[in-house]
Amino acid sequence: MRIAKEDEVKLIGRWPSPFVARAMIALNLKGVEYEYLPDDLFNKSELLLKSNPVYKLVPVLIHGDKPVCESRIIVEYIDQVWASSGPSILPADPYDRAIARFWAAYVDDKIAPPSRVLAWSKDEKSIAEAREKLLAAVLQLEEAFVKCSKGKSFFGGDTINLVDITLGSFLSWLKVFEIITGINFLDKTKTPRLVEWAECFRSVDAAKEVLPEAEKLVEFRKFAQAAGRVTG
Repeated sequence: MRIAKEDEVKLIGRWPSPFVARAMIALNLKGVEYEYLPDDLFNKSELLLKSNPVYKLVPVLIHGDKPVCESRIIVEYIDQVWASSGPSILPADPYDRAIARFWAAYVDDKIAPPSRVLAWSKDEKSIAEAREKLLAAVLQLEEAFVKCSKGKSFFGGDTINLVDITLGSFLSWLKVFEIITGINFLDKTKTPRLVEWAECFRSVDAAKEVLPEAEKLVEFRKFAQAAGRVTG
């Protein structure tokens, strides 16, 4: 059965991006059929520039002819549009929903910036500062997980929610940082519950086909740094 044009779903992205991974995980979780449009890191497509003229960044979800930008906004959009398909990504309870949005925002405020420095900076002082910030943020998220999960496998309890997707999208890059720094950012001694969570998250069907291999990201990082480019 052919999908009507107004119902067609396309996703502009790049495979190394944790932000693109979020959209893909959400689409997979909801069982939404979509066309993936890989964008060139070094030569942004006209479709990307037209669809996201403000930031010119991936991911961009195109539903019919309507573009939706910014990864967490895309995830919430997917949850609302395909509300009857698959598990809910945002909690039904208003308070629980507010808490999920708070911790998802925390991930983007405290995990994303130092991750960007560790991935692309060559300045040793900046790298050292980013490493400490990332370690502190992960410790805070360990406490948050204990409270939010209520003894279950995910921030969302029995199923993954907005926080799981937001943080889970960084798992492959956290492994990269472990490889290049020798530091376990998810540590069995200091963050035992997050270590268990990470194993559970990686095993979720919606995520395991999306998260790239860390070794492949290490090679991509070398290539991008050699070319003098960063992702975005």
